[in-house]
Amino acid sequence: MDTAIHSFHIPVMGIAYTIDTPAKVARFGISSVISIVNDRLIEQMREFYCHKTGETFEPITDKDIDHRAKRITAYLDLMQRIVDQQVRQMKSEPFEAGKDIVRYFEILPDDSEVKKSYLEMLKMSRKAQDVHQQKLRESIVAGAIDVNIMTKLDNLNYAKNKAPLPEEYRDAMSALRGFGQSQLTSSVVFSAGLNPRLYNYLEKFPDFFPDASGRPKKKIILKVSDFRSAMVQGKYLAKKGLWVSEFRIESGLNCGGHAFPTHGLLMGPILEEFKQNIGTLRAELLDCCNAVLEEKQKNKLHPHTRIRVTCQGGIGTAKEDRFLRQYYNLDGTGWGSPFLLVPEASNVDDETLQLLKHAQKDDYYLSHASPFGVPYNNFRKSSSEKQRKERIEKSRPGSPCYLKYLAFNTEFTETPICQSSREYQQLKLKELADRDLPKAEFDNAYASITEKDCLCEGLSAPALLKNKLPLAHRLKAVNICPGPNLAYFSNVFSLEEMIGHIYGRISNLNLLPRQHLFINELTMYLDYFMAEVRKSIPTLTQKQVKYFEGFQSNLLEGIAYYKHLVTQMEEEAEDLKRKIKVKLDTLEKEIRNMGSDGQWTLPTID
Repeated sequence: MDTAIHSFHIPVMGIAYTIDTPAKVARFGISSVISIVNDRLIEQMREFYCHKTGETFEPITDKDIDHRAKRITAYLDLMQRIVDQQVRQMKSEPFEAGKDIVRYFEILPDDSEVKKSYLEMLKMSRKAQDVHQQKLRESIVAGAIDVNIMTKLDNLNYAKNKAPLPEEYRDAMSALRGFGQSQLTSSVVFSAGLNPRLYNYLEKFPDFFPDASGRPKKKIILKVSDFRSAMVQGKYLAKKGLWVSEFRIESGLNCGGHAFPTHGLLMGPILEEFKQNIGTLRAELLDCCNAVLEEKQKNKLHPHTRIRVTCQGGIGTAKEDRFLRQYYNLDGTGWGSPFLLVPEASNVDDETLQLLKHAQKDDYYLSHASPFGVPYNNFRKSSSEKQRKERIEKSRPGSPCYLKYLAFNTEFTETPICQSSREYQQLKLKELADRDLPKAEFDNAYASITEKDCLCEGLSAPALLKNKLPLAHRLKAVNICPGPNLAYFSNVFSLEEMIGHIYGRISNLNLLPRQHLFINELTMYLDYFMAEVRKSIPTLTQKQVKYFEGFQSNLLEGIAYYKHLVTQMEEEAEDLKRKIKVKLDTLEKEIRNMGSDGQWTLPTID
């Protein structure tokens, strides 16, 4: 049963930016997602909140072999207690200006039945209000405390004697155990693709299976970039009796953090495929799941069990948000990067907050800074980027590597190391020096090696800085990875102001001309496509040509789809729709010319 009272959620942002967002906004009915990557940061935040709430803090030390899972469980349970207490307190408050209970109802969407009931109460006599207010108090629902696990961050861990620990102590598996053993009734969001070992491990936790009412206590959300990924992963889990409660579609490029670009498949056509096929997929998964549950002698899913479909990445206006939800029958949307400018909702240190406030469009860019090996949305003015360049200038490129969550590389060592680490970059640069390359080729290779930056520490630091907590290893440089859509927001906002923007009550956009969400994404894909072609010219292989032709075909199909779709955008002004059509014609011409006569060339995009 869907109890969401807001039409949006706050997705996970980095490691620290939403680490305690539930304690900030869940009492207002807003769902958000916590990263459970860095258990050391989680332990520091647990100590911070224990002291803040008067609870006794008992450290969980590294000496405990299962310290990672136990820290996560303890922190999540603490978050739940904090939110429960906040809601109890709020329900007891009088309906007076400035009180949380008034804020709760005021920020609700205007079309909410609960909001309408609240507004009706304000018009009643004092005696009638007393009765109605009690009903309103009973209607209060907290937002979900969801967690995120990047499925590929599942490194093997080692004992003090360097012996490998059993599989269940891997990073992602320990994180899942931490959530699975918590008291939360919420969801785990899996991102970065299918991890069979991790997905198989879900079966160890009863909370992921239906209870007597046919509903699991803990739900599974899959962050996906296209319908095929949703279908493959959904079927994999269904064959284990595990139900996917939500597919969270994220733009491949118009998002924050790591980018997982599709082969030219655009958001609009992807959403259309979900719209057309989600009913069939739901029925197929439900039949499969129930058959397995019956075989395992477990409770079956409730016959009216639904699959939520939401999307996120680059949404900038209330009209865009409303169109996505209504036209594609979405259950909600995700608004991430704009909440970096809302101190009440996220952890951004003061210095970085001011840099974001005054940032220019070119300050946001797609980089190869992540050791994860996929494109990464980056911020040029971050203190982490400044530190990276200073280290290169001092002939000390790379970072000290303490946390090792992104240690995957075994080029030079038996034990995996991180490509952003000083150890790896020194070894790689030595290898480069021995190759005696021409200067231009050497410089390009050098820049590629040293572009990798430490994310584990950089994405953790802001929560420590904002809350004045001890910095691990005295590393205070902040890495921040907003989506490029943040370029259109240039202020620090209150929670009410940002929610007001999402629901169309006010506008927080700056004066920078902004294209429609779909055009912005299409332009990003063309830029990405051109960069891929540029890297391959002049030594194109037949395999690369085939890839480019497929990419080009998908982009052109997307443009044809948008040309039809623009006529369905009833809320948008005719002038805007005309501009969208003109832009689509221009981009179509550029894309067609890239591969004309079988010759791949690079156009100039206005």
